[in-house]
Amino acid sequence: MCGIVGAVSGRNVLGVLLQGLQRLEYRGYDSCGVAVWQDGTLRTSRSTARVADLARQIDASGLHALTGIAHTRWATHGAPSTANAHPHVSPDTARPRIALVHNGIIENHDSLRAELQAAGYRFDSQTDTEVIAHLIDRLYDGDLFDAVEQAVRRLRGAYALAVLCRDEPHRIVGARSGSPLVVGLSDGECFLASDAMALAGVTDRIAYLRDGDIVDIGLAGWHVHDRDGQRRERPVQTVKILAGSTDLGPYRHFMQKEIFEQPQALADTLEGVEGIVPELFGDGAWRTFDQIDRLLILGCGTSYYAGLVGKYWIELLARIPVTVEIASEYRYRPSIPDPRTLVVTISQSGETADTLAALLHARNLGQPHTLTICNVESSAMVRESTLAYITRAGIEIGVASTKAFTTQLAALFLLALTLAQARGTLDDDALAAHLQAMRHLPRAIQGALALEPQLIAWAEQFAARDHALFLGRGLHLPIAQEGALKLKEISYIHAEAYPAGELKHGPLALVTDAMPVVTVAPTDELLAKLESNMQEVRARGGRLFVLTDADSRFDSADGVQVIRLPEHHGLLSPIVFTVPLQLLAYHAAIVRGTDIDKPRNLAKSVTVE
Repeated sequence: MCGIVGAVSGRNVLGVLLQGLQRLEYRGYDSCGVAVWQDGTLRTSRSTARVADLARQIDASGLHALTGIAHTRWATHGAPSTANAHPHVSPDTARPRIALVHNGIIENHDSLRAELQAAGYRFDSQTDTEVIAHLIDRLYDGDLFDAVEQAVRRLRGAYALAVLCRDEPHRIVGARSGSPLVVGLSDGECFLASDAMALAGVTDRIAYLRDGDIVDIGLAGWHVHDRDGQRRERPVQTVKILAGSTDLGPYRHFMQKEIFEQPQALADTLEGVEGIVPELFGDGAWRTFDQIDRLLILGCGTSYYAGLVGKYWIELLARIPVTVEIASEYRYRPSIPDPRTLVVTISQSGETADTLAALLHARNLGQPHTLTICNVESSAMVRESTLAYITRAGIEIGVASTKAFTTQLAALFLLALTLAQARGTLDDDALAAHLQAMRHLPRAIQGALALEPQLIAWAEQFAARDHALFLGRGLHLPIAQEGALKLKEISYIHAEAYPAGELKHGPLALVTDAMPVVTVAPTDELLAKLESNMQEVRARGGRLFVLTDADSRFDSADGVQVIRLPEHHGLLSPIVFTVPLQLLAYHAAIVRGTDIDKPRNLAKSVTVE
């Protein structure tokens, strides 16, 4: 979602700011802008186009500055427009004193707006952010740090801020609460960013701010106060920031590239796993696993579906009860905490606001055992958890998650095996057999990718439809749900997934020859039941698209189209069956001409509630 970059340097910082915004484009945005201190004046440039267009606009304007802030915005308050784009300034005159960028949502903006309007401030945007700029200006009395410190005490909600003042060149003040913000350090330079990736190629020396921190950066260095106004030290880490591979190469879209990167992503995620031991999940994991009786898995969207698959695996193999909850719902209902619960959070970015808040809520309820499965080692969720498994999917730029999902599933299967080993529910031979099957996954995914021509033919039929049903049973129901999610988010075809046994309880009313029905049908103990459900669809004239494997007895016929995976993969088949559904969604979106990597209204990293 929204992205922040700030820089104080002895050189022109416009290149750093724009490069940082380009590195954050994958998060999704609908406007962008910069504000710089130049010759005693704050100058801004904003655009509702792409960062490349903003760069051309800046070149034409002749901006040149040693201090500046920049932003990509994903609209929350107010439609995408130049007026609503960041940075916002105050007062709204020819020589504004304050310029500000903001990630997050201010919940009490209405009351603050009324107060500031009564004091004579004019509002030109519909955003909650403009309120903060005017509030800081009103509180300003010669010291920007002091004004920001006073202002944030009055804010309710989530924020990461970077603030410039016309009267204090070579200085930026930042603050965070509920939204990430980092400090980057280099010789004679200081930077702020909402994501360390924005600073790739600029510095690898990163300090992570904590909730409530206010930071002052300048040419002479930096310092931090906590929410109580006490000066604090925040450790500086050397962070390996993965700037690469953001080139498309031979692919048309990043989503396509990332689908085809899955064999390597899975191989990298499993690299170094020589055996099943608790230490795969961090130092002291063996002690934690000995102190738990159940699991609570928290996630949003695709990560939630990964958790549902994980529940099946863990309960089957380790015989531990598992609850899976949507993170955005969990902390808003009364729950019964159990200190012997392992709280597992799943997130691609590790910054997902709802999941991070749910993790902190679970911990505050008295559940100290926490584990995060995440693709970003330096993320807030990893830092807040006692244990972690870092997937090695690499950078995922397409908003629709693909390789992050399959590597999350691999991590969850490893967790199931590790818990089974710790509890003695699987012997060494069984563990070794499962691990060997995991090592076969990259080759199995290659076999699924080879089905692309057949899935293109399916996609051409789907593209003409406005609705689709996905059916699955047992272990593969979450895969059907993930397939429906992929289709709807990038092709804009309305798609829903159901347990196949629920057809008779309502969804069957939707089935006609105009409703394609995708059935995830591997050869397992539920296949006979699934066949009966498929017959219910055929009896109503529905058109079946059956995704199965080499061992099945399904054949194409009138109204039934079958695609077979070349092998049967047992408990790991959910990972393999995911790939054809990704390809189906991708090619349906191509036929429909949608913006595949940046679907409308969506963002990659959801850092606000």
